[in-house]
Amino acid sequence: MTLQKHVATTQRRPTPSRAFALSVINAFVTRLGTIGIGIALARLLGPEEFGTYAVAFVALIAVLSFNELGVSLAIVRWPGDPKHIAATVTTISTACSVVLFAASYVAAPYFAAAMGNEAATDVVRLLATCIVFNGLVATPAALLQRNFRQGQRMAIDQVNVWLGAGVSLVLVIAGMGAMSLAVGRVAASIVSAVLFVVFSPLPYRFGFSRKAARELLSFGLPLAGASLVVFSVGYVDQLVAGKMLGPVTLGLYVMAFNMAGWPAALLSQPLRSVAPAMFARLQDNPEDMRAALLSLLGALSAVLLPVCAVMMGCAVALVTLVYGDAWSLAGLALVWLAPLTALRILHELFYDYLVVVGLSMSIFSVQLVALVALVPGLIAGALLGGMPGLAMAPAGVALLVTTPMYLRTLRRANVALRDLAARVAVPLALAAVTGYASWLVSQALHSPLPAVLASTGIGLVVMGAGLALRRSDVAEIRRWGRGREEVAV
Repeated sequence: MTLQKHVATTQRRPTPSRAFALSVINAFVTRLGTIGIGIALARLLGPEEFGTYAVAFVALIAVLSFNELGVSLAIVRWPGDPKHIAATVTTISTACSVVLFAASYVAAPYFAAAMGNEAATDVVRLLATCIVFNGLVATPAALLQRNFRQGQRMAIDQVNVWLGAGVSLVLVIAGMGAMSLAVGRVAASIVSAVLFVVFSPLPYRFGFSRKAARELLSFGLPLAGASLVVFSVGYVDQLVAGKMLGPVTLGLYVMAFNMAGWPAALLSQPLRSVAPAMFARLQDNPEDMRAALLSLLGALSAVLLPVCAVMMGCAVALVTLVYGDAWSLAGLALVWLAPLTALRILHELFYDYLVVVGLSMSIFSVQLVALVALVPGLIAGALLGGMPGLAMAPAGVALLVTTPMYLRTLRRANVALRDLAARVAVPLALAAVTGYASWLVSQALHSPLPAVLASTGIGLVVMGAGLALRRSDVAEIRRWGRGREEVAV
């Protein structure tokens, strides 16, 4: 092959910056559509029916958090050719998913009763079938991530979202209630699984190597344990809400939780589809790897913090405008869940970095301590403050417990705390001003629409200013996104 042809081939190769751009587009298009469909579903179902589905969805997310024992992430990080471990990963992930599906089916009535909503049993059992499809395609999904095939991943995700939402909406209109959401989710999972196999960079096959299995489990089990604890930290508030406050309050709380997650859908999902693979490629050059982390942190903070500040400042007006008066109480939880989302997205970036540098057990310790602190805080918050008190507890633990522990672990990984502070100080100050201004506007304008529009305008101005101040980080991200492939030539 001539040098000219080789360069041309290399330029067409997926790069991290192109993959991230496609991931952002994917997340934006997906969220734009699902917000509209979600609004329709919420208005048709109401808090009680939505709470029934929320019970089942929490169960599903719990199992998916450790479904394939963390072995699929080994493909993303694997220093050699992943084809030598792919078949073993598929076998382990599939076998584990079948066992977990059986356990979930048996445990469904007990879980639903513990959550205070026995009517959710059948919904839990139906949703549990998604566990099997997730395990079957864990390997192709990881291979697409490793190879920055975000164009193909975008096609799969769009089919998943639109098919699931469309089926659910039709069935809700037909009167199937909460079960309609489960049927839509299962239908989308089946079709998505087929597409993952079709787009897989390697042939889909089963196999087993004892040596590979030992290496995979030694890598994956700590991550699976950490993922289970991460799930517990992220969703134990919903478990407490269902058990202590009932299904209606759970529906309101989950709606606020989902709305607070809008920035995560637009920023966190694209970031997590690219950052681990990018860090893995740079792991032989620790200085470049740290520089990539800092650049991502600076640019992410400039966008993320003003968005969450706006949501916090005009929370009640935003919920009322989007979902109607029946859901307005969810705004009382959104006030605290919006800043919690910002902290969790930043924590996820730190998590992905620490996994690649080999500090999996330290991550597990961080999450375990956070969980120990969170459970009594949630119970006390629910007893003393109801739904707002419940939402306040995880935000406080994330700020006062989880963040300091992550910073200490990053310092062990030779990331200077002053460098981290330099990247977030200005965006944090701008976000504080944005949140206060949004709150003043929402108090002055009693109609939700002008309050939300004015607050959004403030947020956009501040975001633009923040990106201008952090333009060196944005330029650096684009530079290493393009430049690493040129080095390979």
